[in-house]
This record gives sequence, C-alpha cells and structure tokens, in this order.
Amino acid sequence: MQIKIVIYMAFMPRFKNKIKEINNKNNENINLFFLKRGNLIMIRFECDYNEGAHPKILEKLNEINFDQQPGYGNDKYCKNAANKIKNLCKKDVDVHFVSSGTQANLISISSILHPIEGVICAETGHINVHETGAIEATGHKVLTIPSFDGKITGKEIEKVMYNHENDGAGSIHCVKPGMVFITHPTENGVIYTKSELESIKKICKNYNLPLYIDGARLGYGLVAENSDLTLDEIANLCDIFVIGGTKIGALIGEAIVICNNNLKKDFRYYIKQRGGLLAKGRLLGIQFDVLFENDLYFEISKHAINLALKIKNNFVYNGYKMLYDSTTNQQFPILKNEALKTLAKKYLFCKWCQIDENHTAVRFCTSWATRKEDVNELICDIAIPI
Repeated sequence: MQIKIVIYMAFMPRFKNKIKEINNKNNENINLFFLKRGNLIMIRFECDYNEGAHPKILEKLNEINFDQQPGYGNDKYCKNAANKIKNLCKKDVDVHFVSSGTQANLISISSILHPIEGVICAETGHINVHETGAIEATGHKVLTIPSFDGKITGKEIEKVMYNHENDGAGSIHCVKPGMVFITHPTENGVIYTKSELESIKKICKNYNLPLYIDGARLGYGLVAENSDLTLDEIANLCDIFVIGGTKIGALIGEAIVICNNNLKKDFRYYIKQRGGLLAKGRLLGIQFDVLFENDLYFEISKHAINLALKIKNNFVYNGYKMLYDSTTNQQFPILKNEALKTLAKKYLFCKWCQIDENHTAVRFCTSWATRKEDVNELICDIAIPI
C-alpha cells in the first residue's frame, strides 16, 4: 500500500520532526510531496489568542469534569481563584469571572455610570475603536482624549473636566464625565509607570472619577522588563480592573476585580442582566485557579515577552525602525511594502497603519504558547535582504 502525504514547506523544522516521526512509526512506503506554503499552513503572529488553553488548565478541567458543584460562580473553584487573587492584591477585593473582555468592559462601565454620564478614554482605547460600540449600546458615551502611544495623562483628564465645567453654553447640555478608562498595556504594547498611574489617580480622586483599568494583557504588562508595578499596586491605584485570561493561557475568561467598596454592591445583578453570569461558572473559575497556582500566569507571560523582544531586537539589528517602543508581547516594526509582501507569504501578522506610500507599520504578537522554533524561523527571514 502506498500512502501519499502533502506537506507545505516541509523543510521547516516543525515539519522535519513530524516526518521523522511518521517514518519511525510506519514501515509502509511513504511518498512526500513538498508544495509551496499556501493559506492552509502559516506561522501566526497576528494575535495572542490563536491557541486554545494551557495544558494544565485542560488537565484540570478534565480531572474535575464530574465533580458536582453549585452554579453561577458559587463553586469552590471560583472561590479558590478569587482568594488567590485577593492574596496577590493584598486587600479585600471582590472578584467576578466573565467570559470576554468586551463583556467585562461593558458590565463594569455600565454598572458605574449614571444615565447622564460618559467614560473618558484614549482615542486609541479598545472601547472606542474595537468593541463595536458596546459601551454606547449601554447608553453611555465614550469621551475620547488625545494619547501618546495609547497612554493618557492626568493633565488631559483635568482638561476634560475643566472644559466641561466651564462650557459656555452650560455643562448641563453635555454628557457628564463619570469615570476614566485606561488599558495596561495599551493597544500599542506600551505600559504605564507607577508615577504615571499615581498622577492619573490623583486627578481622578480630585474629581471623584472612578478609575478603571482594562488588563486584557495585564500579565504581559506586569512582567515587562521596565515595569515598576505589581498586582497589589495596581489594586491600590484604581477602583476596578480586569485580569485578562483569554490572551494569557485561559480557554476563555476574564477576572473583574473591584477595589472600591462603593462599587461592589449588587455587581452580580449587573453581570446577570448583561448576560455574563454563567450557570457553569466554575469553568471560568477553575482556569484562574490554575493560572494563579505557583505563578503560572506570570511565568507564561514572561515566555511571550522574551520571544517578542527577540523579534524586536532582530528587526532593529537588521535596520528596521519600530513604530512604538513596546516592551511587551506586541511589536510594531515599520516595513518596506516589498518586505511586507514577502513576509506575508509565510507569516500572518497585522497591518497596523500606513507610514507613507512605501512603508507600513505592522504588528507581530507573541503569546504564552508561541513556539521558539517559529520565532527563530522568523528571525532567519528578517535577516534575508529583500
């Protein structure tokens, strides 16, 4: 019997090993037909949620599959995960688990704002550009302000408040700023420093504005080489924040952490009303229980950053400029359009913005599951003159 196997770009290391495995396990005559890579098999760097979940999570989910537990997040796994997060925050926070980042944002923001209020956000902020108007759909306006590398400042927030209070036609005719939203790391992979957050928090406190931090990639921000923030400092510098799981090892899930006691009351009602209260809530809790066991969350975040910086350093070494000075898992090299087309034959990545008619900024994104072999292959191709 003759077996025919079609392999795309079989000379890549990832396929060489597989070929050896096939030959070792099968004594029959195998003919390998090497074809140019098509759209079926690419090395993916376009986002940090291409893979499923960390193996330890899958193992635990399988292990406790028939364990009977109460529903709606009242199970022991959600409680264990919440306690681990509380211990890391070093304060009495409330922890709730929902399925997605957009869900976390719209539930949290709509629970805080009065009907007449809006949320201050960077013009590049996720709730403004990548959530299909989810916040506006809850009846609240997103009040955008200028940003630098995705970061906003206390001065910009203060300017919004001053302009509102001194509106010539009367502030009553305008949406009232009711809270502040930031992402850490930002959409551009840049992180806030402790002093920057302290400055923002000070202004927020002066105007009684709750500060909300969207931490969909929080792990990548906390373990960045230039980070001077810890989880407990984050908890002390904001009123409510999110610990992302979907992009850092979880199958699905985000943890909403409420630090301000005034925001805790009835929060589960808001989760239920917005469709976020899962009957099998333990499926979310168990994932965070595993992620925060023996610092796994931080360990796999560091893995992604190490590989991202390897990519960045090699782009820079080969003469490419970077759009942002990111120290996290997102890197933004500026490519000649010819180089972009060549790399796009083999790799999936995001076109970020056009610099000029000959150059485009792109995003390469690593994750907790990115393979060193794939990064090494990219590095070899970066070094090839185009």
